[in-house]
Amino acid sequence: MPLKIDRLNLMLGLAIVLSVFSSFSVMAAKVSFKEFCPQLVGQWAGDAAKAGEIPRKVAVTGFCSHDQRQLILSVSIGTRAPFSETWWFREQGEQVLLTYYDGVAEDKQQVFSLYRQNGDYSLLGEGVVNARPALIQLLFDAQTQTQNQAGGWQWTQNIQYLDDDIDRYQLFRGIEMTPIAPSY
Repeated sequence: MPLKIDRLNLMLGLAIVLSVFSSFSVMAAKVSFKEFCPQLVGQWAGDAAKAGEIPRKVAVTGFCSHDQRQLILSVSIGTRAPFSETWWFREQGEQVLLTYYDGVAEDKQQVFSLYRQNGDYSLLGEGVVNARPALIQLLFDAQTQTQNQAGGWQWTQNIQYLDDDIDRYQLFRGIEMTPIAPSY
């Protein structure tokens, strides 16, 4: 009997994971990295915080390679580490390889699929967070331009633990990216 229950739990877990991927893919379409890369070029500023922490001011600088197959986002000033964080996204076929470095710990790498829905971009991958298997989502939510403020991005880093009964993403960290007006 315990073997049947374990097999049932495994099958239910797989069904949940597949339903998350399939429901997301129905609502969103895979896109080319060349469409995504130039959207994040520039200098940005805003607040950033992990869930439950007090926000800190940060500056984000985005660089896209000439062939639009590599994007580097440098997050600095208010980070917890003494150095800037470097987020290096590289197109690899239909997937995106991310290398993350904070100047202190060893590089971390993660493979993602890139989707677009209603002007927002989502990188979705499976990995390990806090020693637990998880779905990882990097969501770049387009902020609309208002009369007094230019549009930008709300970058959220979300996780959904696969060993948990909660079937939604939880906010891990958010970064506000408001464009910095060029000075002449």
